[in-house]
Amino acid sequence: MTNSPRVRPQPTLGTTPSQTVGPFFALPEGLPWPDGPELVPEDTPHAFVLCGQLVDGAGDPVPDGLVEIWQADERGRFAHPDDPRGTTTSFRGFGRCATDQRGRFWFRTVRPGGLPTPRGEWEAPHIDVTVLARGMLNRLVTRIYFPDETRANAADPVLAAVDQRRRDTLLAEHDGTGFRFDIRLQGDDETVFFVL
Repeated sequence: MTNSPRVRPQPTLGTTPSQTVGPFFALPEGLPWPDGPELVPEDTPHAFVLCGQLVDGAGDPVPDGLVEIWQADERGRFAHPDDPRGTTTSFRGFGRCATDQRGRFWFRTVRPGGLPTPRGEWEAPHIDVTVLARGMLNRLVTRIYFPDETRANAADPVLAAVDQRRRDTLLAEHDGTGFRFDIRLQGDDETVFFVL
């Protein structure tokens, strides 16, 4: 009897089944900070509250999201060394707010000024927004424009690149004392998000 090696069958390789992410997004401690939504003190001239709600495709609140904003000051200046006009402001311009159980968020801020583009155009006053939430592998980025900046909005090169039927998803609404901007992650009236 000869001793022949055993031939083992080769495994069949297939694709790994798809998996969903979440809902296990939890805000790490330290991401939200106590004055994160307050870009300016309450007694700042022309300060207003920007509030909103983060909802999913079914319109249900997202209670475990994080909304960040980044904006210029009232003169269109950033407190950042990459501002080509120089850092001439002490305005922080960055805020972060965790959503509550009803998906609500808020910020106290001032209206930003317009921004020049490298091509010599002007962007309308706007606030950049980042959204992090359960079920998302990457952050979502959008913008908030102001409804009463009609002329500036019409000339804004970014807003002009958005399908006219969807531009209203980027406009805040007056709510009496400030502005409201709801963010819908999917579905009908999904907020326009930008690819960076």
